[in-house]
Amino acid sequence: MQVNGKRYEERVEPRKLLSDFLREDCGLTGTHVGCEHGVCGACTVLVDGSAVRSCLMFAIQAEGAEITTVEGLAQGGIPHPLQDAFSECHALQCGFCTPGILMSSVEFLETHSNPGTEEIKDMLSGHLCRCTGYKGIVEAVQRVVHRQKEGEEASGSGDAVSICSRTTPAV
Repeated sequence: MQVNGKRYEERVEPRKLLSDFLREDCGLTGTHVGCEHGVCGACTVLVDGSAVRSCLMFAIQAEGAEITTVEGLAQGGIPHPLQDAFSECHALQCGFCTPGILMSSVEFLETHSNPGTEEIKDMLSGHLCRCTGYKGIVEAVQRVVHRQKEGEEASGSGDAVSICSRTTPAV
């Protein structure tokens, strides 16, 4: 399989989960394992572009697949627009759920060019976050949508700043 553009060819036990393969064999610990039942969404990765709970998939099922983990989002040291927006909108606290939410959000924005708040909330309904209350997460996704509509770069500022209700306090 290809993981974040790198080819991995390993022999694994048939029962080894994709989440365990990514963490143990590939050393990609950004894929978090929470409930191990597919409920929390922390282990979400992209398999051939689709968001998948890696704790519900065997590694051997991913043979020949293109896997993207949270470590694969930044390109050339430049964070993905969602990663920037999560930071700007304070959309994370402990960060445990963040990788899975980012991966689902990436797929969601590939298929929804102009989602409304309710559509974003519906996408997030498959993820459990015990820290944020989801408001900052929704705002971060909305910020990326706004920037895409406005044609801004991920590091641009402009009117998109008003999308996040919270701002970093001055020190």
